[in-house]
Amino acid sequence: MIAIIGGGPGGLTLARILHVHGIDSVVFERDASGDARSQGSMLDLHTDTGQAALRTAGLEREFLAAARGEGQDLRMLDHTGTMLLQEDTPDDAPMLRPEIDRADLRDILLSSLPAHTVRWGSVFTHAEAHEGGYLLHFADGSTATCELLVGADGANSRVRALLTDVEPTYSGKVVVQSSIHDADRTQPELAEMVGRGNYWAFGPDRMLGAQRNGNGVVQVSVSIYGPSDLDPAAATDLPDEWAPQFRRLLAACDEPFVVRPAYLLPIGLTWPRRSGVTLLGDAAHLMPSHGEGANQAMRDAAELAQAIAAHPDDLDAALEQYEPAMLERTAKVAESSAEVAKMMSGPDAAQKVLAFFS
Repeated sequence: MIAIIGGGPGGLTLARILHVHGIDSVVFERDASGDARSQGSMLDLHTDTGQAALRTAGLEREFLAAARGEGQDLRMLDHTGTMLLQEDTPDDAPMLRPEIDRADLRDILLSSLPAHTVRWGSVFTHAEAHEGGYLLHFADGSTATCELLVGADGANSRVRALLTDVEPTYSGKVVVQSSIHDADRTQPELAEMVGRGNYWAFGPDRMLGAQRNGNGVVQVSVSIYGPSDLDPAAATDLPDEWAPQFRRLLAACDEPFVVRPAYLLPIGLTWPRRSGVTLLGDAAHLMPSHGEGANQAMRDAAELAQAIAAHPDDLDAALEQYEPAMLERTAKVAESSAEVAKMMSGPDAAQKVLAFFS
């Protein structure tokens, strides 16, 4: 059996492409069900990574039906409210980086899998070598065995401990997030201000962002450097020089602000190859969240699935094909993401980002 720990975009994409090739797998997911919790903000899937993986999975049509081309719109301002850049997406524009709700993407992937592929409520704790594979242990006391164990379990991966003792470290940045529900009805002026896609406002020491979701929700966030246990008010209590419209946007949020510290793995992290176990996505290469996380995880999944399909009777040969290429590729992407993160911080962030887009 191929066991996949984690039912996010990467884990489900892997299971789907394996299924296309007639290879069975089981996804062990800690959520109690597919709709047990909110899936968070939108994802912009790129043509050569996330979208390419969905094409390999035979799900391009379903993706394009659910994706929002208008989500590629961008409005960028400085903290005084001056509009620096506005990009509106024409109706006939190519779907280079369309947005899709995470819940919609998950539904597309789940509906493409055979029943019982995903075992919900399975909280993985640890694994140990066992008869040419691994014995998996779960929080409820249950166990399972597998020939290949794939850690698609994100930043706090428990599978990763089988390969390396390196853990993510705090980047120094926190993102404080909340939402405005049914924004067009409850806050029409603010909804119009944000527009159809992304809305960025850069200040001397923080960035305010808003993003239109496909379900009528506007996600609102403030990114700022500080301690990992930052009081949300320290981020959302804007300095006096910020324009009033930004305070109105934050005040309209109808959920408590949640603090999400940003952690990173070292760029170029590698590990000695170990028979029967590997990683994909954030478990392998946690990097700044600037549009690459899910895309790289889904590309990892596609490449791993294709390697397994090419070597169905020699899983170690599949890992030999997959891991070096994945690690080399994602190290380069992580370096680029770090440069973007640097560009989007500091008192001159607005000027640097504007120069980039210009």
